[in-house]
Amino acid sequence: MTRYVAHITIEAETPLKVGSNSSDFIQDSPIQRDFNNLPIILGTSLAGVLRKAFKDSVDKESLVNDIFGNENGSKIIISNALLLNENEEVSEALLLEKSDFLKIFETLPIREHTAITAKGVAKEHSKFDEEVLYKGSRFKFSLELIEENEEVFTKVLSLLLSTSFRVGGGSTKGFGKIKVVEIKTDKFNRDSYLGYSSSLNYTLSKSYEIKTTNSSKHFLYQLRITPDDFFMFGSSFGDEDADLTPVYEQVVDYKAKKLTEKMILIPASSIKGALAHRTTYHFNLNNKFFIGNDGARESIKELFGAAKQSEENLGEKGKILISDCFKEDNGSTKIFDHVSIDRFTGGAIDGALFQEKTVADTREYTIEILLEKSVADEYREAFELALKDITTGMLSLGGMTTKGHGIFSGEVLRDGETI
Repeated sequence: MTRYVAHITIEAETPLKVGSNSSDFIQDSPIQRDFNNLPIILGTSLAGVLRKAFKDSVDKESLVNDIFGNENGSKIIISNALLLNENEEVSEALLLEKSDFLKIFETLPIREHTAITAKGVAKEHSKFDEEVLYKGSRFKFSLELIEENEEVFTKVLSLLLSTSFRVGGGSTKGFGKIKVVEIKTDKFNRDSYLGYSSSLNYTLSKSYEIKTTNSSKHFLYQLRITPDDFFMFGSSFGDEDADLTPVYEQVVDYKAKKLTEKMILIPASSIKGALAHRTTYHFNLNNKFFIGNDGARESIKELFGAAKQSEENLGEKGKILISDCFKEDNGSTKIFDHVSIDRFTGGAIDGALFQEKTVADTREYTIEILLEKSVADEYREAFELALKDITTGMLSLGGMTTKGHGIFSGEVLRDGETI
């Protein structure tokens, strides 16, 4: 029996959320780590998303079970994905001392969230945080397939090159988008496989062509927007200049072998929240569902999903994938001074002066969104109207929108054409 082997190097195009399903004294949801305390993506996670993608592409349960296994074992073996060091090699032995580059991954970005009620307001005592991997982080894993038909091996590898392929959790909130940097392959028979090393640093003989393919099951939207003046997606932290600051994150640069300078971040979760609310509005308006009408929707769960409420109500996953947007920081900010107002007297509260720092930038930002084509036209039309509201300034984004910030103009493209 022929054994096909591939070594696959992937890079995080958006931050990755590979949670460990545990908590500690610092984070509510820390990431998975290996024996060197370096980030790791478990092979079981990769096998799960590959199996689902394979099933969606062939729509033949018997072939899926034959390759990925059912009760009789599988023909495919997927290793854990290990972090690449500055020399683009994995660390398979115990490290007594880490390089300066690997020390980057000791402290990772934290994303803060608040659970939202059905009324669209924050749920009491529901703040939580998630540890995520830097955009730009690279991992390497192996994939082995025992199969006479090379087409099956090629089919599995092609799944990794789809624009809709995601790794880890939070894919509908901007996490998990990857790009394949390199695929090396080889083919072994029973005798030649005995001389094959299982090390991920072992060099295979052939290079597989990297050609990204657009998902045939998704519409690709590009939201190209330019700020009118100021905007702020809050970090929940202050600095020496202001009590509230915009959120920034750094990115791993393997060429420079270090982290980049801080970059402006537009979190997909913030975009998703605004779009979910406005899409619901347009859906109800188009169908003339007003207050008191039993047909009115509280949210478009078919598009944006729903959180787990109980053991009986497990929620549902949305059919939309929004990617985080990063842009180099140009250093332009604007600080606004405010005073809290006493709601009863209308006067200033003594000692309640505070500052908010905003991003002052008029460059164009592009946010990519994938929407499943299986979504009914009435939902898609409402969603596109919500996107257009952002480009006309009718739907503000980020924080302090009631103070005039977060207004954008621009255009919406669907599969490369303006709508």
